[in-house]
Parts: sequence; C-alpha cells; structure tokens
Amino acid sequence: MAGTRPIPTPLWKAAALSGMASYLDAGLIVAISVNLAIYRDSYDMGVWMAGAISAIVTGCIAVGSLVGGRLADLFGRRRVYNWDIFCFAFGAVVITLAPDDITLLIGVLVAGLAAGADLPTSLAVVSDAAPSWARGRLVAFTQVMWMLGIAVSIFLGFVLSTTGMTGARLITGQLAVAALVTWALRSRLKLSDDLDTEEDERNTTEKEAGAVPRGVSLKNVWTRAALLPMTATFVFYVTWGLGANTFGQFGTYLLVTVSDASQSLATGINLAFIPIGVLLTFAFVRVADTPWRDRLFHVAAVVQVLAFVIASLTAGALVGMLVFFVLYQLSHPFAGEANYKVWSQLTLPADTRGTTQGLTYALSRGVFAVAAFFTPALADHSPAVLLWTITACMTAAALAGLFIIRVLVPRSAGAVTDRADLRVSST
Repeated sequence: MAGTRPIPTPLWKAAALSGMASYLDAGLIVAISVNLAIYRDSYDMGVWMAGAISAIVTGCIAVGSLVGGRLADLFGRRRVYNWDIFCFAFGAVVITLAPDDITLLIGVLVAGLAAGADLPTSLAVVSDAAPSWARGRLVAFTQVMWMLGIAVSIFLGFVLSTTGMTGARLITGQLAVAALVTWALRSRLKLSDDLDTEEDERNTTEKEAGAVPRGVSLKNVWTRAALLPMTATFVFYVTWGLGANTFGQFGTYLLVTVSDASQSLATGINLAFIPIGVLLTFAFVRVADTPWRDRLFHVAAVVQVLAFVIASLTAGALVGMLVFFVLYQLSHPFAGEANYKVWSQLTLPADTRGTTQGLTYALSRGVFAVAAFFTPALADHSPAVLLWTITACMTAAALAGLFIIRVLVPRSAGAVTDRADLRVSST
C-alpha cells in the first residue's frame, strides 16, 4: 500500500526544514495574538491600532506569498527557499527589540513578507523532492510544524503571562533564533541538483528553478488545468481560514475581552487543548497518502462546523468556548489547512505550482488581513455576529472540500506524474 511505504530519512529532513515555513508563519501570527493585549497596554493602543497590527502581519504574508511564489518559479525555488528565511529572522529581531509601536510595525512588515514568501516556495520544494507515493505524507508533515509553531508560542505565552513585555520579547525572540538555525541547515541541505554542478552548470540552474523554464509565462496559470483547482482550493482555504485565522490571531484576545478570562487563564485554555491537535495532525500524516485522508474529512468537517455553532449559540461564554476548543482541536487536523496543502500539491500543475499556490495563499491572506482589521471592533460590538459569520464560512469550506474530494482529486489521480525535480540526495 503506497500510504504505508517507508520514506527515506533525507526526504523527512527536507520536509522538516520546509515545514519550518509553517512553524514560523503560525508562530508569528500566534505570538502577535498572545502578545496583543500586552502591546496594547505597553504602547497605549486602541482597538483600531490592535486590529491594524494583526491586519498588517496577515496582509504582509499575503503579499509575500504572491511575490515569493512567483519569484521561486522564475529564479529558482532553492534560492528563494534559502534567503526568505534569513529575512524573516531579521524581521523577528526587530519585533523583539521594538521600543515603540512604529518599530513593531516595521518588524511585522519584514517578517510577514518573508514568511509569506517562504510558504508556497517551501511547499513546492518538498513536493518536487517527493515521489508521488510519499507526497501526501511529506506535505502533510509541514502541518505538524504549523501546529508546533502554535503550541510553542502559546506555551511560552502561558509560562510568561505575568512577565509583561519581557515575556513578549522572549516569545518573538525564539522565532528569530529558530529562523537563523533553519537558514543554516537549509544552506547545507543536499539536493540532487547540488551533485551535478561540476558536470553541467546549465542543467543545474534549470533544476534549481524546479525544472521550470526561467521566465515561465503567466498564461500557464490561466488555463483550465490550473484555474479550476486553484479556484477550488482557494475557496476552501479562504473560508476555512477566516475561522482558523480569527482564533489564531484573536483566540487569547477574545477569551480575555469576550469571555472575561484572565491573561493566564486564556493562554492556559489554548495551551491545554493544543496537544490534541498536534497528536491528530501526526495521525493525518499517517493517512495522507491513503483513501482515509478524504474519508475522514467528511466526519471532521461536520464536527468542526458543530464546534463553531456551539461557540455562536453561547455568544462566546466561557463554558461554550471550552466545548468549542475541544471539538475544534479534534476536527481541524482532518478538515483544515493540512487538506489544503495536500490537495494543492495533488491537483495544481507542477510547472506553476509556486505561482498558483502563491496566488491562493496571497488572496486568502489578503482577505484574512481585512477581516483581522475589523475583528476587535466587531467583537466589541457583537460577539454573536462575529461567531455566526465564522460559522457560515466553515460551512462553505466543508462544501468546497467535498467538491475537491469528489471531482478534482479523482480527476488529477490519473494525470499525476512522479516528478521529483529537486530529489533529495540519499548520500
């Protein structure tokens, strides 16, 4: 069975280093979320400034995804893969040392752009490196890193919840250190194209670009083969992500301001349920190359919608939010971003994978940025309206997922070729 066939260690290493894009992306968003109340007090922010910071980090990730994915297809996925992580480290250092809200915004701008550029690029690298029988598991493993990014930021937020700005600086500082270590390890990662340099420099250059002709025409993106899966995965990701991103950025904030929890209790609630999501994300990796991946989606999507219905019916009351967190952590590993990542690699054309996924990331994160700007004000005006809107989005995501499973995945199964452009060396 393809889904249980052993994967060589070098491929897991490539997946882990590529997954650091997801770790840093999630870590940055959650770190801003955990620290938002602290920033608000330390920098004397209003609700609109708090919303602006969250909107900027998400908006920059959107722009970075759009530009980074395209640059990776044009000038080499490996080159962008190595340097965007270094730029993220620089931005994280600025955030950590920021003496005021203006400097904080500059750091968020740099780190957000770099994180966005790394997302589609790193997924394209690991997808290109993987044989078709292992692609689902390797791409899904990046979602484990996403969960770990959330877990580490929330854990540090809980432990350091009483230390004010000192704790806030430590939370973002660990992201800078993680990015620098990843940059060093990625620079030493051996891909098959590295082994051919002395034999044929020209061929190596093409392989660095993911075997995509330099300057690949944008018209390749606007074909039916690319547009239909790109549109479907975008609809799924943007509707699902509106809910996930809201609770990723404002989970602690909403528990404090709507549910009347303390900062310590709010971060503790988030932390308590994170292990469920991490363990089940590992379980998703195990089934990512099997029929169970899409079978489990049906059940998980229903449970996920139910979680948001309960949160909405209770208008954000603490008891309802506790039930929500349990059900959400049980369901989102099988009906969330991991599915989007795998479906994108299976259905999008390989030659423009960086560009097309960069577009879906960018457009989705742009929507998240706009939503983030208004979320604090909407939560202050009517928590029930906010929660019911998110519930409707989750329902739409479930329907989009069903379309992908029943139409696009079967259609692409016969067309997929085992195209490992950046095959990881086994030596």
